[in-house]
Amino acid sequence: MPDANSQTEPSDKPAFFVGIGGSGMMPLAMILAARGRSVAGSDRSLDQSRLPAKFDYLRDLGVDLFPQDGSGITSPDQIVVASAAIEAAVPDMVTAERLGCERRTRAEMLAELFNDSTMPIGVAGTSGKSTVTGMIGWILHATNRDPTVMNGAVMKNFATPNAPFASSLVGGGDAFVSEVDESDGSIALFAPRVAVLNNVSLDHKSLEELNQLFGDFIAKAEVAVINLDNPDGAALTRTLSEQRVVGFSINADAEVMATGIEERPFGAAFTLAVRDHDPIPVELQVPGRHNISNALAAIAAAHAAGVALDEAAVAIGGFTGLRRRFELVGETQGVAVLDDFGHNPDKIAATLTTLHAFPGRLLVLFQPHGYGPLKVMRRELVEAFAANLKSGDVLILPDPAYYGGTVEREVTSADIVADLVAKGCDARHIADRTEAAAAIAGLAQGGDRTIVMGARDDTLSQVAGDILAAIAERPGDAGSGAS
Repeated sequence: MPDANSQTEPSDKPAFFVGIGGSGMMPLAMILAARGRSVAGSDRSLDQSRLPAKFDYLRDLGVDLFPQDGSGITSPDQIVVASAAIEAAVPDMVTAERLGCERRTRAEMLAELFNDSTMPIGVAGTSGKSTVTGMIGWILHATNRDPTVMNGAVMKNFATPNAPFASSLVGGGDAFVSEVDESDGSIALFAPRVAVLNNVSLDHKSLEELNQLFGDFIAKAEVAVINLDNPDGAALTRTLSEQRVVGFSINADAEVMATGIEERPFGAAFTLAVRDHDPIPVELQVPGRHNISNALAAIAAAHAAGVALDEAAVAIGGFTGLRRRFELVGETQGVAVLDDFGHNPDKIAATLTTLHAFPGRLLVLFQPHGYGPLKVMRRELVEAFAANLKSGDVLILPDPAYYGGTVEREVTSADIVADLVAKGCDARHIADRTEAAAAIAGLAQGGDRTIVMGARDDTLSQVAGDILAAIAERPGDAGSGAS
C-alpha cells in the first residue's frame, strides 16, 4: 500500500469512472466535476436501466455517460478510476489496458484531494462514518467555514429537488471532510490533521487487522477524536500522547461527554459536558444513543478544526440526517416504514435498540450485502439479531446482494435463518426480495414498525417505498393513503 505522503498533486487529466454510480464513486466524480475537471463514466446499473434518476443527475452536472463496453475510453490521456467491484475482464478495463491509460483506484484519487487540502478531517470506524462526516460537514457549513465534504450517503441537509443526490459538497474553505474506508486497507493512503475514530468492531477484516489500520491512521493526525465507549478505540488512545487525544463518551469519564440524555422516537436531547467549559444543551433531529455518540464525535472534531463549542452545539441541532440512516419513509394504517443502512452487527444492534426504546412490534427485511460478509460475520450477525429481536418481532432474509462474478457461497441467508430459528427467533428465508417485501407488507398491522436494512444495493430504498405502498393499498385500506 503506498504511503499517504507519496501522493502527487491531483492531475488535470480527464477522468473516466468505471462504476460511477457507486456510493463512493459518485460523490468523488461530483467533486471533480464541480471543480471544473472533465469527468465521464460508465456503470452496469446504467446499462441495466436501474436507478435512472441518479444518472440523469450526473448528466445534468456535465458528466458524460457511456455503456460499460469500452466505448467511453478513447485516449491514453484519460485517467481511469475503477471501483473495487470492477473486474479486469470488464470491457472498459480491457480498453484502458490496451490504450495504456493511467489507472487510479477511487481511494487513490480521493486521497490526493484530501491530503492536498489545508484542513483534512478524516472519519474512520466500522460504524457511523457517514453520519459523523455529514454532521461535521453540516457544522462547518452552518458556521460559514465553506467545507468540501465527501460522503458515502446523501446528506439530507444539502439535498434539494435540483440536487437530489447530495452525497458531496464542494466549498472554497480550508476543510476537506471525508469518511475513510478500512475494508480494503485504503485508509493507509490518508493523512488527516483531525482524525475521528468512532469504533473498532468486526466487519470486513479481523480485529487485529482493524486495530493496526486504525492505529496507523490516528497516529498521523495532529488531533485524534476517539470513542472511549469502544474498548478497542479506548485501547488505541494509549498509543498516542495525551495532548493529541480528545476522548468522547456517553458512558465513561471523558473530555467530551453527554449527560442528561433524553431519547425520542425521531430525535434526542442531551447536555454537552466538556472539561473547563460550561454545560451546553444540545437538541438532535436524529434518534438513538449511537447518534448522540456520533454528535459528540462531530462536535469534538469541528472544535479541533477551529469551531467554538457553543457554535458547534447549536449548529448540530440543524442536522437532519442521511438518506437510508433510520430514515422514515412514511406511515400508513398506523404502520411506520423505515429505511436503514444497517448491515454489520454494530449497525444492526444500534438500529434495533433505537427502535425498541419505544413500543411496537418490528418487522425487519434484511438483505445481506454479499456472500463474503455473511461468511466473515455469521456468528456476530446471528448474535446481533438474537440479542435485539424481541418476542413477536419477525425477521425475513432474502438472498444476498449479488451482481455477478465469481463468488463462493459457503454461507447463505438460509444458514443465518437456521441459526436464528435455533435460538428461538421468528426468522424466515424468502429467497426472492420482492416476495420477501410482499410478505413483510402482508404481516404489518397498526402499531408495527417495518424496516428495510442492508447495504450496497441502492434499490433497497425502492423496496421500502414498495412496502409502504403495499400496506396503504391492501384490501380494506383503500383511501387511507401514505403520508
